[in-house]
Amino acid sequence: MAIINDTTLRDGEQAPYVAFNTQEKINIAQLLYESGADELEVGIPAMGQKEQDDLKEILALNLPIRIMSWNRTTMSDLEASLETGIKAVDLSVPVSKTLIDVKFGGDKDKLFQNLENVVKVAKQEGLFVCIGGEDSSRADNEFLKELMSFGASLGADRFRYCDTIGILTPNQTYENISYLASDNTLDIEMHTHNDFGMATANSIAGIEAGAVSANTTVIGLGERAGNASFEQVLMSLKHQFKEDRDIDASKLHELVRSVSRAANKPISSSRPIVGANIFSHESGIHVNGMIKNSASYEAFEPEGVGLQRYFPIGKHSGTSTLLYHLNASGIKPITQKVQNMLPIVREIVTNRKKVLNPQELKELYLCS
Repeated sequence: MAIINDTTLRDGEQAPYVAFNTQEKINIAQLLYESGADELEVGIPAMGQKEQDDLKEILALNLPIRIMSWNRTTMSDLEASLETGIKAVDLSVPVSKTLIDVKFGGDKDKLFQNLENVVKVAKQEGLFVCIGGEDSSRADNEFLKELMSFGASLGADRFRYCDTIGILTPNQTYENISYLASDNTLDIEMHTHNDFGMATANSIAGIEAGAVSANTTVIGLGERAGNASFEQVLMSLKHQFKEDRDIDASKLHELVRSVSRAANKPISSSRPIVGANIFSHESGIHVNGMIKNSASYEAFEPEGVGLQRYFPIGKHSGTSTLLYHLNASGIKPITQKVQNMLPIVREIVTNRKKVLNPQELKELYLCS
């Protein structure tokens, strides 16, 4: 199975105007584990003592999954992580010409020397080491292969392929990851951003191409347009890739709401997987099909993500919807009478921009 390494508590919290307190972090970490995350990236120890203390609180939960910190490839950052007792680190290093110029003055030798020094110490300390290739999508693939081979020789465990500014398409992602994975040097982890709305698709394309892991954040929280969505990747792996994942719908629902509240980011009613209205069927043709077979127009059951199915009484409702609600209210409706009501229902809804509720429909039927 693919590994979901969730970074809500690191990259997610880096979203503008977002800040989690300690209790929120503990709650989110617990819910992520209970909802199906395989690994967690939970903070940046180099930020200071408070961040380190929060990370220690999360470690104290003793969750039976890998807990990771994020670091620059410097000894000071690594020492800050070691202080917390963490057993896994991501060591971020710029890999595109643009960022190597910005951060190392274009000196690749210095980059490799820094990487060697820090990775060696991390492995001597018994840590799981992921080398985070910052801006991989703008890097030369031959250089990435060289870096990955060098990292493997140092004992690193994984390479994080970062689409840092979210410029990839799924096809480009598939081609790049297929090429890098062909050498079998380091396992590859996808880290994608959503600047063009393709973060989740690019993560999935990377997994199809041979990546073993994907970074996610709950509700796609993150810098700029955000990251690949935890709930979308989770449900894709379960339903599209048929992975044997036992998802606790109530915990997933609680997780999504908890992150939304803590981040002060409302969830769109039409958001994939978790939007309140994504199992609402108004079209008469769709409702007629759903009444006969609930698989007609849904990829998975709403109960699987803690939601419910609705048949709103709106402008596009057909006879089936009206009959469904009238029967549910205890009336044995006459089909022709219901059909005659449709134009009236549509006019009411159009004029007031609001669907009818079942009681209003019942009263309309009794008065017509």
